[in-house]
Amino acid sequence: MSLWNRAQQLPPDALRQVQNVYGEQFPIEVRHYLAGWIEDKMPQWNEIDPENVSHSQYAHTLVSQLIQEMENKALSYGNNEDLFLVRMRLDEAATSFKTRYLNNNPLALVGIIRECLKTELHLVQQHENMLGAVVQPASMTIEPCAEIVSELDILLRRTRETADELRHLEQEQESFALQYHDCAKINAHLSHIQGQERTQQNRELEQSLRRRKDVGEQQLAQKVSGLLQRRMDLAEKHKGTIDRLNNLQQRILDEELINWKREQQMAGNGKPFNQNKLDQIQDWCEALAEIIWLNRFQIKECERHQTKIPITPPGGVDMLPTLNSHITRLLSSLVTSTFIIEKQPPQVMKTNTRFTATVRLLVGGKLNVNMTPPQVRVSIISEAQANALLKNDQMNKGEQSGEILNNTGTMEYHQTNRQLSVSFRNMQLRKIKRAEKKGTESVMDEKFSLLFQSQFSVGGGELVFQVWTLSLPVVVIVHGNQEPHAWATVSWDNAFAEQGRIPFTVPEKVPWPQIADMLDSKFKSATGRGLTDDNLKFLAGKAFRLDRSPQIQDFNNMYLSWSQFCKEPLSERNFTFWEWFFAVMKVTREHLRQPWNDGSIMGFVGRRQAEEMLKNSKSGTFLLRFSDSELGGVTIAWMYEDTTKAGDQRDVFMLQPFTSKAFAIRPLADVIADLKYLLFLYPNIPKEQAFGKYYTPMGEQQPTTNNGYVKPHLITHVPGWSGAGSMDSYPNTPQPMYPIHDTGMGDPPSVSSNPSDCVSTITYDNDYPDILENLPDADFPDINLDFLQTNFMKPQ
Repeated sequence: MSLWNRAQQLPPDALRQVQNVYGEQFPIEVRHYLAGWIEDKMPQWNEIDPENVSHSQYAHTLVSQLIQEMENKALSYGNNEDLFLVRMRLDEAATSFKTRYLNNNPLALVGIIRECLKTELHLVQQHENMLGAVVQPASMTIEPCAEIVSELDILLRRTRETADELRHLEQEQESFALQYHDCAKINAHLSHIQGQERTQQNRELEQSLRRRKDVGEQQLAQKVSGLLQRRMDLAEKHKGTIDRLNNLQQRILDEELINWKREQQMAGNGKPFNQNKLDQIQDWCEALAEIIWLNRFQIKECERHQTKIPITPPGGVDMLPTLNSHITRLLSSLVTSTFIIEKQPPQVMKTNTRFTATVRLLVGGKLNVNMTPPQVRVSIISEAQANALLKNDQMNKGEQSGEILNNTGTMEYHQTNRQLSVSFRNMQLRKIKRAEKKGTESVMDEKFSLLFQSQFSVGGGELVFQVWTLSLPVVVIVHGNQEPHAWATVSWDNAFAEQGRIPFTVPEKVPWPQIADMLDSKFKSATGRGLTDDNLKFLAGKAFRLDRSPQIQDFNNMYLSWSQFCKEPLSERNFTFWEWFFAVMKVTREHLRQPWNDGSIMGFVGRRQAEEMLKNSKSGTFLLRFSDSELGGVTIAWMYEDTTKAGDQRDVFMLQPFTSKAFAIRPLADVIADLKYLLFLYPNIPKEQAFGKYYTPMGEQQPTTNNGYVKPHLITHVPGWSGAGSMDSYPNTPQPMYPIHDTGMGDPPSVSSNPSDCVSTITYDNDYPDILENLPDADFPDINLDFLQTNFMKPQ
């Protein structure tokens, strides 16, 4: 909705205030009937400074356009008798604007209109704020992207105006040269006559030539004065354009592009990332490059014209060399800053493993860099080398910290998307040179970076640029068991790196809310669902080693150190907080994603809390929690009531944790289906409703394998537990190996869920030794095949 439409909806008192803003100087009828045109020109009204006399010509043009619009509007109402008075009012206002402002002081009218619009906007916003309005006027409060586009339009228009003035300057200079040549001819003729005999005819001719000489010299003096003034005016305009270019370029490069890079880094921790934003930034940078290049050309042309006619004002300073230097620095900064890594290499990099990366030059197409396609070279450097590079802006030749295969590529211009880029698809880190470690440092704490370097020229070789850019920090590993700690280093760096830091320093401790945000982002990215406030509170208690101190309710003002995060083992454990969290995230991503997204897995709940939650539930109620003692373990806690015995026989049991190895043999949902005494998911959801959709249909279980053997069908079974109130009915099943409850234990009892305690019901054509050959120890290391063969395998 336009500003004027919103103003008309104000209550009577506020509307009267708006009406009082307008008067004879700027009639409200003009505001009403030309509202759309006036608001469309909002950037132009705001651009002109009423106090700057150099803006007079621009103001004159804008006021002239306004008067033309008013006359056209009045003319369109000519045949409508109902609008006769409106037509008369618009004609009167147009005449008034012509006589009072157009040729005398157009800046004054611009100032009046600006002040009216500003006051009108203030009154409208004041009223809407009282009503809690959140919608801002698109024509006045412009979105950042629209502001950039508007400023680019202004700069392009200024560039066209200075191009026109440069043509006028050139014409004026040519006219001066012709006039000067004529004066020189007159002087030569006069000198010749003065050397001749003093006849009457020669004296008359001499007088005529002297008059022509005086007139010509007077005209030349005027032309010199006009030429000098035009040169100075043009230089001032170029200076204003360069100042605006500098401000806009800083905004695009130091805000928009830096924010994109920060979002790219946070995407490494799972934060949402709009990759397409880079295309918009490229559009802005290309527009900047074009405007800078045109203005640089104009300044060089001014220098050329000045060389042809080297006249300078007395005591004047030649601004052109300074302007040329400034505009060239802007171009250099734009080119070097827009050499960016579009697709980062992996931040945890394993040696001898293929990886990819993509580099892009945002202004390459606009500056025709692709006419001589540049080469890009990749090397890996240490933290110290990266620090030295930023200080000196160059690397010692051949200095690097490793060997990368397939580390060179040629940038190519893609016509369809106007991108100049190169994709490295088959790089491989062969060797790495590490620094000496101090104290408790490990190789997983050490950060490297990939350095991308190139060189190219623009303007037919006039300007040569050497560009480079660094990747996000990389941790190099040689074995998969180093991956968790490496990801801790990377995640901490991604989340808490500060802009403009010394590579690659990070804070030693961080407020818990920032840690919580990082953990939530990573978990959501990995599993599809983020963490609740209760989940984060549980994690805070574990990270601060206060999980047994329920009186701590608020962790927001507490700081977690890097050592607490991933160096120091948890209480009574041989693993760190991060190792525990990483293992939980991994098992959820690989095996529990769907039930986690459904909310069927509570997960982040302690053993004692689970017991408290279940003790008042009906028998057969269960929940799933992540084990405190087993990395990546998931345990089932359930309430069991033995109705065959007198007295209180209710107790909470914990099944020995399942891990990824177990889930690779039998999925969680099938395990729950196997355990018949599990009836309700906490608090009271039938397990078929929660997990039935994830059961493996029997039809999908192939009876035979490709090599002709019969494929076994494993069923999870806890000895002594086949259902509520009954013992198992499998043949040759041993008696319960675990007591129902040990009153001497503070924690609820645990029941083994090791696959070696499972029953395998098998149908086969050959003797079972052949079947066992199809279950090698290498595939299922936790299954005791001798135990299965002796106790649980009989033909059906």
